[in-house]
Amino acid sequence: MFAPPPAVKAEVFARIPDRYRKAGQLSAERLAAGKGTRATDSYIEGPSFDRAGNLYLVDIAFGLIFRVSPQGDVTQIAEYDGEPNGLKIHQDGRIFVADHKNGLMLLDPDSGTVTPWLTRFRTEGFKGLNDLFFCSRGDLYFTDQGQTGLQDASGRVFRLTAQGQLECLLDNVPSPNGIVMSPSENHLYVAATRGNCIWRAMVLPDRSLTRVGLFVQMSGGAGPDGMAVDQAGNLYVAHAGFGAVWKFSPRGEPLLRIDSCAHGMTTNIAFGGPDNRDLYITESESGTVMVARMDTPGQPMYSHREQAA
Repeated sequence: MFAPPPAVKAEVFARIPDRYRKAGQLSAERLAAGKGTRATDSYIEGPSFDRAGNLYLVDIAFGLIFRVSPQGDVTQIAEYDGEPNGLKIHQDGRIFVADHKNGLMLLDPDSGTVTPWLTRFRTEGFKGLNDLFFCSRGDLYFTDQGQTGLQDASGRVFRLTAQGQLECLLDNVPSPNGIVMSPSENHLYVAATRGNCIWRAMVLPDRSLTRVGLFVQMSGGAGPDGMAVDQAGNLYVAHAGFGAVWKFSPRGEPLLRIDSCAHGMTTNIAFGGPDNRDLYITESESGTVMVARMDTPGQPMYSHREQAA
């Protein structure tokens, strides 16, 4: 057994302004699926930074995409018929969106248009995409969660190679959510939300997966959601419904708990700031972005930030 880790409290960085909130407008379909209530007016996710230090966010409940300046000013840049859940920015500047309703999408931040990029696998639609990650060679890993869980452990993990080949790597995950790789990229981490745990898979030189195992077993809340790693290989996990982000060592030891200063739906995280040591956290229930200072910089992804360095 591990001793309880020390705890710190995050601070508010930004809040979705009232003019962008949509109380009472949640669709009947989402209400019937238990994804919110009549009081839901915002549900942000998918934090990701561009070269200028702007933070992008998605609102899965209302099909919105926001850009937040380094000073915390929020601007809505897109509204479309979709359910954007995750967002990452490619090294060439393209902005990819994992959309639960439509598949993998591309965002044009200037025009605000969101267009399909990849909508099917072997002529069949996805269950419902959730999150995504670019490795150093440009391959895109993404999770296909849908409504899977312990009652239906058929959630999938895909890899879209830089050459355009789409591969299904796992098809037995109970609610695959956040996804990230170790700094050496020899391990792939997947948040299995309904199993309340983190899976870890070894990535072989030929890029196939082996020795998939349970790396961290969590408890309480709704389960692990978004993840990030730092340059020392520590794993950060947003624990949705628990109101915290956990920091685990490369061997799975809990090192730190970062508590929410807002509500408990801590859903996703991203490193940012001038030295990449600030951890930004989406608290979806209140539409708040929080921030906490870390002692180790985040690991750069194959992205705009690495290219600009």
